[in-house]
Formats: sequence, structure tokens, C-alpha cells
Amino acid sequence: MPKPTKGPRLGGGPAHERLLLANLASALFTHKSIKTTETKAKRLRPLAERLVTFAKRGDLHARRRVLSVLGNKEAVHILFTEIAPLVAEREGGYTRITKLGFRKGDNAPMAQIELVLEPVTKNPSKKKAEAAAAAAKAPKQEAPKAAAAEAAEEAAVEAAVEEAIEEAVVEAIVEEAIVEAVAEEVVAEAEAEAAAEEAAVEAEIAEGGPDKAAE
Repeated sequence: MPKPTKGPRLGGGPAHERLLLANLASALFTHKSIKTTETKAKRLRPLAERLVTFAKRGDLHARRRVLSVLGNKEAVHILFTEIAPLVAEREGGYTRITKLGFRKGDNAPMAQIELVLEPVTKNPSKKKAEAAAAAAKAPKQEAPKAAAAEAAEEAAVEAAVEEAIEEAVVEAIVEEAIVEAVAEEVVAEAEAEAAAEEAAVEAEIAEGGPDKAAE
């Protein structure tokens, strides 16, 4: 019997080992979690993750490759339709092994192997974190300058408004003085005309005598 290339051999021969791992993988994909010996879980892990990688491709060739390994259409269907979309954002580490202690009877170390289907939370890279920190500090440093610029603009606007108000007041005073002067001139002209008419009437009366005045 040839020596196994990776880890201890499971079962009586290579064909038996392939069938045993295929059955374990089918059970894992169907139930999402299984309990087995620690040795079988460690041997199953690379095979299961390789099959999940095929399932993430999603094409017909990948489906046929997985079916040739598992030989279980139901497990292949679950792997491609349910599991692959859940791990689409994950770049590896599709399985998790948890040790459960020793089995009663033969004292074999037991473990639970399960699929990691939780959503992936990507941590920002160091460069992105530094850029975000610099962007957060930049507004704080520029805030006093911006506040000073805004205050200067407000002061300039207020000065312009006050100047415009003063000019309007001066123009109003000048217009009022002009109007008063024109009114005084009109009144003076009217009084002069009235005085002239009155003088003319008195002159006519003085020339014509009492009779003409009576007439």
C-alpha cells in the first residue's frame, strides 16, 4: 500500500478514503456543521474549502467537477445555491474546527467542523486609515482660518452696509434741503406777486378817486 502524501490515511485504501471524505463533505454542506474525529476534520477541511472555491465560480464546469468528487446532487445543489452566495465576499477560511474533548469508549479526540457563513467585515488598510485620519485632522486645522475669513467677510459686508446707509441719509438730507429751498422760493414769489397786485390796485384806486373806487 502506498504511503499517504498528506496526513494519516483514512479507511482501508485510497478509494475508501476518497469515499469517506466525500461523504463527510456532503454531510457538511447539507447540515452546515458536523461532529467527527479531529483527524477526519483536519483531513476534510482542505477538501471542503477547495470545493467551496469551485462553487464560488458558479459555472457548469465547476459544478461537474464538484459533482465528480461528491457524487451527491443534493449536496452540490445546496453548495452552489445556498453556500456559495453567502461566502462570495470571503477570500478564504470557509470552515472552522472546534475541539470537543475526547470520546467515551475509545478516548478519540472529537471536533466539530462547521461552515463560516457570517458576513465579512473588511478592516480598512493602514494607508486608508492614515488618509482618513489626515482628512479628519485637516478640517480641524483649517477651521480657525475659515472662521477668520468668514468674520472678515462679515465685517466687510457690515461696513459696506453702514456706508450705504450713511450715503442714503446724506442724500435724503440734501434732497429735503433742496425741497425746502424751492418751496421758500415759490412762497416768496407768490408773496411778491400778491404784493405787486395789491400795490397796483391801490394805485388805481388812488388815481381814480372815490367814485371810480366805488364803481
